[in-house]
Amino acid sequence: MAASTAFAGAWSSLPTTLTPWILDVIQSMGHTHMTPVQASTIPLFMRNKDVVVEAVTGSGKTLAFVIPILEKLIRRESKLKKNEIGALVISPTRELASQIHSVFNLFLSSQPSAELSQVPSPHASDDEDANGSPESRWEYPSPLLLVSSESSPAQDIQRFLSTGADIVIGTPGRVEEFLLGKGRNIVNVKDLEVLVLDEADRLLDLGFHQTLTRILTHLPKQRRTGLFSATMTDADAISELVRVGLRNPARVVVKVQSKKSRTRGADGIAGRQIKEVIEERRIPANLHNFYLECPSSEKLVQLARVIRHECYHQRSSRFIVYFATCACVDYFYRVLLSVLAVDGTLHSLHGHLPPTARTKTLAAFASSPATPTSPQILLATDVAARGLDLPDVDVVVQFDPPSDPKTFSHRCGRTARAGRSGRAWAFLVGRETDYVDFLAVRKIPLKVCQAFAEDGSPRNNVDDEAEDPAVSDALEQIRKIVIKDRTLYDKAVKAFVSFVRAYSKHEASYVFRIKDLDLVGVAKSFGLLRLPRMPELKDADRGSWQDADVDWDAYAYTDPAKEANRRAELENQKQAHTVAEKERQRKQAVEKKKANAAWSDKTTKKEVKEKRKYKKDSKSQWLKRQEQETADKKRSRDEGEDEDEDEDEDDWEELAKEERMAKKLKRGDISQREFDNEFTGI
Repeated sequence: MAASTAFAGAWSSLPTTLTPWILDVIQSMGHTHMTPVQASTIPLFMRNKDVVVEAVTGSGKTLAFVIPILEKLIRRESKLKKNEIGALVISPTRELASQIHSVFNLFLSSQPSAELSQVPSPHASDDEDANGSPESRWEYPSPLLLVSSESSPAQDIQRFLSTGADIVIGTPGRVEEFLLGKGRNIVNVKDLEVLVLDEADRLLDLGFHQTLTRILTHLPKQRRTGLFSATMTDADAISELVRVGLRNPARVVVKVQSKKSRTRGADGIAGRQIKEVIEERRIPANLHNFYLECPSSEKLVQLARVIRHECYHQRSSRFIVYFATCACVDYFYRVLLSVLAVDGTLHSLHGHLPPTARTKTLAAFASSPATPTSPQILLATDVAARGLDLPDVDVVVQFDPPSDPKTFSHRCGRTARAGRSGRAWAFLVGRETDYVDFLAVRKIPLKVCQAFAEDGSPRNNVDDEAEDPAVSDALEQIRKIVIKDRTLYDKAVKAFVSFVRAYSKHEASYVFRIKDLDLVGVAKSFGLLRLPRMPELKDADRGSWQDADVDWDAYAYTDPAKEANRRAELENQKQAHTVAEKERQRKQAVEKKKANAAWSDKTTKKEVKEKRKYKKDSKSQWLKRQEQETADKKRSRDEGEDEDEDEDEDDWEELAKEERMAKKLKRGDISQREFDNEFTGI
């Protein structure tokens, strides 16, 4: 497959000539030519057109909106006031916002002083613009960064007023607070020139619909708006254009195409013909994308072998390894070096880290020296998947495929940026290989690569072979580390459970089915001491699993405070168990005593109890009957009935006799036949 970097002309070919000092900064960054997305977007943005831009990662989208924003501010007729802003950039994560802020800072820190600046006049002709007209202008302050870790909302307002920043970059929540909260009556947006939503689809996916709507309603309608992303589908763009307030936008889609040679037999002619096929891709042309199929238990072993292969054969030195959850990153950051065959340095980046720690991690990974014998390896979640510009990344490894398929291309795009070549690997297990066809439909081609043997050579027929001996070795190596501190055991279990839950919620659930996953094999790759109690493991085949030999009562935390709490809790559990055991024994003794009581005693007590109940019921019924009879007699006398007294008394006696016989029948003292014979004449 042929792949080459595409350029779209020199910067001097733009319809509107760039300010000289901006062009100097661009060239100092090594960008001698424009990329296609820059050549297409910058003229539109500078001609006051709204744009919707979709281009692969690493194609230069950031400069495609940074340069027009700066040029628009430079060409203003009047300087913005202290409380006015001219441009607003919103990004989904603080890392991406910080990166955009650093790009703006790089330009603005290189601007000449006001006395020496030469910029095109906003009213000059095209020839004058081309040459630049000397004019005493003002200096532009540094942009304002609004992210959670920098300062409080009140401090953001103070920084804005003290610096007079013209450009604001931030995450949606902090921008909303800045414009509609503390700064509602302070920050003036009437002269806003440009609004940019970077990674626009991600902003919408993260649930910022209402926040963005409130922000956009607050902004002036006479502005330029740009939506930028690498994975913005037609449905995403069209359905959201009206909501975000774009007016007749120009859609810029930069496609990556590569020529793929195919050999086929010639019809009727001896020999063969070569046919070139144009293949469209949603990943950089210089990215070599592989997938590796292996059992669940071998994933960690294969990760070590892939890193070793890349270091020794491809001379790679900087890696990013993506995991499914924060807990997985946190755990493998502590145990991965035990199975790696290279002397590397690990870095951990995930969403549960404090913002300052995430910033330090990125800086350390990007700036630390890296060699094939001592690589730098960043373990990360999808928090590092989008927008981050780490130009020196050689290899990306997706240890766990992302739950959102759109993130796959963003992960791969951390390498092969700005025309450089790169390699990406994805680990797939069993039927997960169907994911390859799914990605092919999304124009993300993957090439199969056989799993590696111990010596680094490709291994064939993985499914037909027994479990790799290196799996048990890696399991023991990890267990030796985990057994030293109970904290690591807690992290291992948390990581395993979080992975299983994330896997069960995968968006491509028809491919990633939890019931098809070998969870015992996954537990081996995690180096668990024992399998946790969870419903998913209820029916799992545990034939090849063996718990570690651990004295769980003596297994301690290295942290004295945590160990003291554990021992106190263990003692409380023992005491509670003792009390519960005593109560259980007492109840057993009482029940046993009842069971051993004499049969005659139990029978007598039962008979006495039933007799008392019968007497009580009989007395109650007799009293009720007497009251009823008295009431009936009184009513009969009052109504002047002339029935014969003797006959009335006889009737009452017969009725009383019948009632007594009915009770005997109910108790079973007489049969139904005896009852019927007694009262046949009535």
